[in-house]
Amino acid sequence: MITKPTIDRIMEATDIVEVIGEFVQLKKRGANYVGLSPFANERTPSFTVSPAKGIFKDFSSGKGGSAITFLMELEKFTYPEALKWLAKKYGIEVEETVEASENREEENHRESLMIVSGYAAKFFHESLLETDEGKNIGLSYFKERGFSGDTIKKFELGYSPDQWEAFTGQALKEGYQQQFLEESGLSVKRDNGSLYDRYRGRVMFPIHSFTGRVIAFGGRTLKNDKNVPKYVNSPESEIYHKSNVLYGLYFAKKAIREEDNCFLVEGYADVLSVHQAGIENVVASSGTSLTVEQIRLIGRFTKNITILYDGDAAGIKASLRGLDMILEEGLNVKVVLFPDGHDPDSYVRNFGTNGFKKHIADNKKDFILFKTDILLKEVGNDPIKKADVIREIVESVAKIPDSIKASVFIKECSYLLQIDERALLSELNKMRMAKAKKDSQQQISRPAPVDEPNFFDEPEIKVEKDDSNQEKEIIRLLLLYGNKVIDWDGIANTYIGPFMIAELSDVEFENQTCKSFVEIYRREVENGVLPDEQYFIHYPEKNIVDVTVTLLATKYTLSENWYEMHKILVNDEQANMKATILGAIFHLKKQKVGKILEGLRKELQKTSVEADQEILLNQYMHMKKVEKTISDYLGSVILK
Repeated sequence: MITKPTIDRIMEATDIVEVIGEFVQLKKRGANYVGLSPFANERTPSFTVSPAKGIFKDFSSGKGGSAITFLMELEKFTYPEALKWLAKKYGIEVEETVEASENREEENHRESLMIVSGYAAKFFHESLLETDEGKNIGLSYFKERGFSGDTIKKFELGYSPDQWEAFTGQALKEGYQQQFLEESGLSVKRDNGSLYDRYRGRVMFPIHSFTGRVIAFGGRTLKNDKNVPKYVNSPESEIYHKSNVLYGLYFAKKAIREEDNCFLVEGYADVLSVHQAGIENVVASSGTSLTVEQIRLIGRFTKNITILYDGDAAGIKASLRGLDMILEEGLNVKVVLFPDGHDPDSYVRNFGTNGFKKHIADNKKDFILFKTDILLKEVGNDPIKKADVIREIVESVAKIPDSIKASVFIKECSYLLQIDERALLSELNKMRMAKAKKDSQQQISRPAPVDEPNFFDEPEIKVEKDDSNQEKEIIRLLLLYGNKVIDWDGIANTYIGPFMIAELSDVEFENQTCKSFVEIYRREVENGVLPDEQYFIHYPEKNIVDVTVTLLATKYTLSENWYEMHKILVNDEQANMKATILGAIFHLKKQKVGKILEGLRKELQKTSVEADQEILLNQYMHMKKVEKTISDYLGSVILK
């Protein structure tokens, strides 16, 4: 367990804008920052970060909390993992009450896979740099490829010894469990139940998560045997889903954000060489077809992707259709083709950083125009094939959500295809209408329920009434004003929080989260502590954090010039704190009394015994007097 002083140091050092800014492109808006939600697919920003309160709120998914909550939600960290990540970021030494040992069984299954992958990366890296076999074979290969010692260290490149059980035997000896060695794909089980190394005699490329932890590997053979696959990659696991990962993104995300562009290449070596040349905004799909999830990962940092192709025409043709997904996600795509015999790796090594940048600047084309050019070269003068190309190009343009951008491409394609612009626009509109019709049909073509009423029946609509709003209002006021001193009716040296808790001692909260919140607040007050909003933002129970952030966060902020421009006053609840606080307390009490009265009315209707009716009627009349007293008091407080 991490000690309380360590947690306090981490909390003090953490800048929530800086932390979340590593994962989401944030823009300042008033006192807050906004960006696109990393938890939902959206084109209009609804993700807000408040540096003053130290919280984020995602209005698309409903998620919210502190920097720690963000890491737990996005990266599926445990609470201690999130704290350790922040400690590493801010250079804080973590003190734990019980010494942590990497080779003991972890409580968390996912963390166990992370730990064994981290151990493997360390083993392979040390094998590369410290063993004779690693130096002679693995390190020689990397040096021949031009990778510097700094690059090898930064990307944790390694070497797996050409032995059946070099890694597995050492891992088992050091206490790592067979289950996690197998699940991570580092070891493979034989028919007799024993394990052997998956990556024997291969140079190793660790694949890092968004937060920098090793989650998988790519292993390249150095043998010329055609029966041996050139690359062996980690299988899917609980911590590694290849469609959600881009090689090099952890090292590239800062540069992508700063350059407002992402270079997309094909392989590990391309990333390493280009990155080493000082062009750090580069990632690879690592041999897999580009996925929507990978595109959205890039979209968190930039709306501009530049795809760097080698000279393989067949490969380019095969990938064109898949790249329409990038357009569909609203990103801008440019394409750069390298001369035959060159890929980004070889080109940057041969021509250097400046030559590489110049080639990109001179040869980059918008994807639509690049696709048009490629397909037109194939069809020659065949009118049928040309018509097919035109439809395919218009299909791509139809995927662009921005209508203005789409119309610009139509104009450009009209010139390249030598066809009337109106004909292309007509085809574009047909495609968009067909898609809209298909989408609407999918929405309404749901199977009818078995007992569906006929057209003329009016089914009863049950509306669930939310009675927790008044209870949540109490929580909101405790968070905002609980540590302020009362300034009404001559009351001295009394804080609003303890005053409210005392006034609500006869009220039973029904919403479980609100009830827990008030009980925590009451307990802390009794212990001589006045909890503030930060106490609840960082509370270990998720439901408490969720209600805290929801009540503190607002999607909208008023301009500082609102009054000056429009001369419109907005009610300020702090102007009359007595009305605000007492109004909330007595509105809640009135609501509770109303429920009691409703219950008594129902009991009176059901009871036929005269004596019982008299008792219930007396109770009812008493509660009506209480209700009248509260109503009168509310009127006097609010009007005063």
